[in-house]
Amino acid sequence: MKKNLAILGSTGSIGVTALDVVSQNSNDFNITALSAGSNYKLLAEQANKFKPAILCIGSEDLKKELEPLLNYKADIKTGLEGLKTLIKNSEAALVLNAIVGAAGLLPTVTTLECGKDLALANKESLVVGGQLVKDLAAKNNARIIPVDSEHNAIFQCLKGNQNRCVKQIVLTGSGGPLLNYPLDKFKDVTPTQALNHPTWGMGRKISIDSATMVNKGLEIIEAKWLFDIDVAIIDVVIHPQSIVHGMVEFMDGSYLCMLGPRSMSIPIIYSLYYPEYANSAPTDSLQSCRGLNLEFQEPELKRFPALKLAREVAKTLGTAPAVFNASNEVAVDAFLDGKIRFDQIVEVVTKTLDQHKVIVKLDLDVLLEADAWARLESKKMCERR
Repeated sequence: MKKNLAILGSTGSIGVTALDVVSQNSNDFNITALSAGSNYKLLAEQANKFKPAILCIGSEDLKKELEPLLNYKADIKTGLEGLKTLIKNSEAALVLNAIVGAAGLLPTVTTLECGKDLALANKESLVVGGQLVKDLAAKNNARIIPVDSEHNAIFQCLKGNQNRCVKQIVLTGSGGPLLNYPLDKFKDVTPTQALNHPTWGMGRKISIDSATMVNKGLEIIEAKWLFDIDVAIIDVVIHPQSIVHGMVEFMDGSYLCMLGPRSMSIPIIYSLYYPEYANSAPTDSLQSCRGLNLEFQEPELKRFPALKLAREVAKTLGTAPAVFNASNEVAVDAFLDGKIRFDQIVEVVTKTLDQHKVIVKLDLDVLLEADAWARLESKKMCERR
């Protein structure tokens, strides 16, 4: 029987790769719903191919552009309310949330409230929502399957090893395009340089997060919630080859590692089929590990101050992670728009956190208010520079 699947953020890099996986395994999946923010042309192409009953696009104006491009009749929703309706009305058993940024939190909440399993590529859902998201999943008996390559790797390593005592989990990061770039020239780094990732092809925001290693900071917070572990036993190492995607060390001294080619197809395949296993694989291969050269090194905190900052945020919790994430989103946009320097991204985030009075007692409204406050304060800060 085919698995019914909804993809949120289908026109982004994760969404496009997921639909490629579905195309190669068309006997196993049925696309029931697709959503996009603004790329109505690509959404129309995807919809005409997979014929989902429900679509969602960012606004009524974009809906008017989308409708005449469709070669079949679809129920088209718009905006956030439309996205929530799409999730509720879709017949999907599994929802892949590939929306970028904090905008993915409310769709995650809606998915779990509906008791649907969630393939989560939106790390910000757990960074911002943390306990709220985990509680909803437990309450509604819904599974969260991590799609990020690092967390998917840890997820795989822990499967079947729940009764073994974990000493630490290790998240790997390539170090991005500025790993060996002179520190005294960081103020002159251009968006083109920062976007030029050496091993992965990603969207603009995630590429900048990789250059600052804010992405690893976000992943530390996400891992805490996903695996219910203390931040103190989450380690980050630089691994320039991006072949070892994650490691788990157990108390008996043994390690389990997940190795794979630099392709998001593998964690996506694993997540879409879970808890079953796929019989097919992407064409990329490590070719039995021939000629592999694996290097690991400690991240230099002077180069990547976001890592230390993220650990402090992960210990503080409350509204601090929401502010950390929202401020970073604003600062990244400001850098890409030429309003601030590359070396000022983490500086803006730090100063915004310094101004924030953390609220510990959380609900969705409190988190959304903290997110909005951080965006406003960070925007003001960026405009003054």
